[in-house]
Amino acid sequence: MKIITCIKQVPASTKVDVDPKTGVLIRDSRNVKMNPYDLYALEASFKIKEKVNNCIIEAITMGPPSAKKVLEEALYMGSDEAMLLSDRAFAGADVLATAYSLSQLIRNIGDYELIICGKQTTDGDTAQVGPEIAEFLGISHIPYVSRIIEVKEKYIVVRSDLEHHSEIIKINLPCLLTISEGDLVPRLPSYNRKIEFKDYKIKSLSLKDLQDQDKKHYGLEGSPTQVQEIFPPNKSRESVRVTGNNKVVSLELFKILKEKKFI
Repeated sequence: MKIITCIKQVPASTKVDVDPKTGVLIRDSRNVKMNPYDLYALEASFKIKEKVNNCIIEAITMGPPSAKKVLEEALYMGSDEAMLLSDRAFAGADVLATAYSLSQLIRNIGDYELIICGKQTTDGDTAQVGPEIAEFLGISHIPYVSRIIEVKEKYIVVRSDLEHHSEIIKINLPCLLTISEGDLVPRLPSYNRKIEFKDYKIKSLSLKDLQDQDKKHYGLEGSPTQVQEIFPPNKSRESVRVTGNNKVVSLELFKILKEKKFI
């Protein structure tokens, strides 16, 4: 079985600047980490590998060259292979252009039975990329998977936790799953695997390596949604000091809370 696991490098904190002209995040390669939900996607892949013989896990991501760091982390955690899709033509992509780019990379890889993604990313929170990849590839998908129940040669059985109920679903391969936390506990990178993969060369592909090389389908140009305005939130805080006896302080606090419409 070949499992392709999609991961992403995201800002490590909420202190992120925004380009006022393009409306996209200015990403600092020194202040990044793996998308937390993708850790669960990787762990789900590893759990499947423990149950299936001859299982290969390939971690993929799209981003700048610095995104190789999260691919290295995936290798040290348990992935067998890793691949980066990187090109200036992909910059500024919305969820649709991102999903299309990744679907093109997956078509390039080929011969997969299962694609696994985190349910969403912390820098976008749309939860759309995984399902859109499946649509572009013409395969079925199940979102919000919290447990892998059974894995067979031609199908997989999973539990999907939706907003108001849960479902046990059997789905034929190939397919795509987006993973929620569930009872998964992501493992830590292994020092032994870091030594094992010290000479491993992560393969990097660009637009010229894809079947569709039309720049109008990628990046800002290929994004049907455009941000009208975006700006960092104002995090300034106003402090008020209240002094006096218990009665005075209580009445003043009540007045402030009422003015702020908390009560």
